Amino acid sequence: MNRRSLARFFLAGVTATVLPGETRAQGTASSQPAKNVVLVHGLFADGSSWSEVIPLLQARGLEVTSVQNPLTTLEEAVAACRKVLDRQDGPTVLAGHSFGGTIVTEAGTHPKVLALVYVAARAADAGEDYAALAARFPAPPASAGIVYDGDEGRLTEEAFLRDFAGDLPAEQARVLYAVQQPFRRALLTGRPSQAAWRSRPSFYAVSTEDRTINPDLQRYMAARMAARTVEVRASHLALISHPQEIAGLILDAAAR
Repeated sequence: MNRRSLARFFLAGVTATVLPGETRAQGTASSQPAKNVVLVHGLFADGSSWSEVIPLLQARGLEVTSVQNPLTTLEEAVAACRKVLDRQDGPTVLAGHSFGGTIVTEAGTHPKVLALVYVAARAADAGEDYAALAARFPAPPASAGIVYDGDEGRLTEEAFLRDFAGDLPAEQARVLYAVQQPFRRALLTGRPSQAAWRSRPSFYAVSTEDRTINPDLQRYMAARMAARTVEVRASHLALISHPQEIAGLILDAAAR
């Protein structure tokens, strides 16, 4: 049995494609509605990567904050997220994109967090080496496009446009490339000390055309956490190319 077959076998019965307006629960939203949403960005981006989703959530009466992840070390990134969570007035949904999922996994045990949302995101278990987990699946094309300038890593423009933002108009993708934030090598060595998805209702949006995180790896992680899962025909940047679907999943998690 090859990797793809193994992943699909594991996923049988625990995840399904969900079209806009449909729900197919694995995780269960809290009966208590959330008042707030805290959003965490990943590599090659900054907090503005959530700009298409934020107004959709605000229109439904939610207070929204997008964390500016320092992209230095996991400890510093989690600390920045927890500071924002400390400031929330009441129950909160914590959502992460890409590497932001690692931050959500660690910070999501905060007492104000009711539910977790992962958008094409990493979701390692406590103490798990994400690189070793990812190596069980074919490497995504974007991996070859990372270049380092000393201690700082970033995507080349070609890889960014083709493998990170492949379903966005080129003009828009180039703007996002221009504001790309470099990450420190040390960031990738951190492992979560706890897995909040083991104690919080979890939701996962799989990007089916993703060239940055293998879609079958996304399905595997979503199934392992018994997340309510939607599949979006999108690049790694579903939060920009398909904001309605991503906002809808967050609203489900918020019980709105």
